[in-house]
Amino acid sequence: MKFTIKSNDSRSSARTGILETDHGEIETPVFMPVGTVGAVKTMTPDELTSVGSSIILGNTYHLYLRPGTDIMRKAGGLHQFMNWSGATLTDSGGFQVFSLDQLNKITDNGVEFRSHLDGSKHMFTPEKSMEIQRDLGADIVMAFDQCPPGKAEKTMVEKAVKRTTAWMERCEKYMQNHPPIYDWEQTVFPIVQGAIDTDLRKQSAEALIPYAKCGMAIGGLAVGEEKNAMMEMIDLCDGLLPKDQPRYLMGVGRPSDLVKAVRMGVDMFDCVMPTRNGRNGQIFTSEGVLNIRNEKYKDDFSPVDEKASVPFGTDFTKAYLRHLIKINEILGLRMASLINIAFYQTLMQEMRAQIQADNFDAWAKAWLKKASEWERM
Repeated sequence: MKFTIKSNDSRSSARTGILETDHGEIETPVFMPVGTVGAVKTMTPDELTSVGSSIILGNTYHLYLRPGTDIMRKAGGLHQFMNWSGATLTDSGGFQVFSLDQLNKITDNGVEFRSHLDGSKHMFTPEKSMEIQRDLGADIVMAFDQCPPGKAEKTMVEKAVKRTTAWMERCEKYMQNHPPIYDWEQTVFPIVQGAIDTDLRKQSAEALIPYAKCGMAIGGLAVGEEKNAMMEMIDLCDGLLPKDQPRYLMGVGRPSDLVKAVRMGVDMFDCVMPTRNGRNGQIFTSEGVLNIRNEKYKDDFSPVDEKASVPFGTDFTKAYLRHLIKINEILGLRMASLINIAFYQTLMQEMRAQIQADNFDAWAKAWLKKASEWERM
C-alpha cells in the first residue's frame, strides 16, 4: 500500500492524498461507511459506489461470530462474500469485546468474553484477531488494542497503553509469520491510545510509530470524553504522527467533527451516524439537518434535498419520506441512509476541492459557523 500527499492547505494541517491499495485508489480525506456485519445497512455495493464510496468497514468480532471464518475463507474473503470491488478495512474487534464489560475478562494475553448472541465463551488475543483478519482479507487491518472508557482512571489508561504496545508487537510477529491468504496485500495500522492524557498519548505514539508501515489510527476517542478534550487530543496527534502516512480517526463522527479534524491533519474517518441516524429520521441536507418525523413535514411537498447527489430520492418529497419513516417502511430507511451517506461523501469531496484550491481554512470557518446553527442534535 502506498500513500502520496497531493496538496496541502497553507493555513492549516489539512491535506489531500491518494491511498493506493490492491482494490483501487482512495482519495483522502475519505469517509468510510460502516458495514459491521458485511453490509452497510440497507445499501447495495452499487449504491455506495454511486455516491462516491471507495472503501468500507467490516468488523472482526461480528463477522467471527456470524457467519464465521470458515465461510469467509470458502467465499474468498470479505470482498468476494459481499460482492464489493473497492477496498475494505476491518476493525480488530477490540472495541467490541472491551465494550462487553459485563461479559469479558482482560489479561495481558488477551480478552476472554462471552458472545452477546448466545453467551458462548471465546478468547481474542492479538494473534487470534490477526488470524481472523487474514481470513477476512481486508486491505487495511487494525491492530488489536485496548480501548479504555473516555473517563477511565489514569492507572487503567496506563495499563491500556502498555498492553496496546505489547499487543502490537505480537500482531506484527503473527503477520510476518503468516503471509496473506489471498493475492493482495494487507497493511496493519497501529492504534494510538492514551485517552485524554497528553503524556500517555505521546508515549503511545512514540512506541507505535516503529510499527507503522503506511498508516496509523487515533483510537480511544468519542468514547465518553468531553468534545473539547477530544479535539485537543486530535490536535496533539497531528504533531506526533508521521506526516507521510495517512491518519485514521476511529469512530468519528458528526459532520462538524470531520471538518475540524481534517483541519488538524486527519485523512480517514468512519462512523455509523449517517446510516443509524437516517434510519431514525435524521436527514443531513445541504440546507441543514431535518428531523423528518416532525409534524411540520407532514404536508411539505418540497424535495428532501434538491442538491443531493443520490441515484434516487431527489424527487421524493419531505412528506413522502416522513410517511415512509413513520411506518418503518424499508424504502424510507434506504432513502434516508443513502441521502445521508451521499451528504458525507459530498462533504469530503468539497473539502478535498477546497484544500486543493488552498482555501480550506477560510472555507472551514464559514462552513462551521453555518453548521453551528443547524447541527445541534
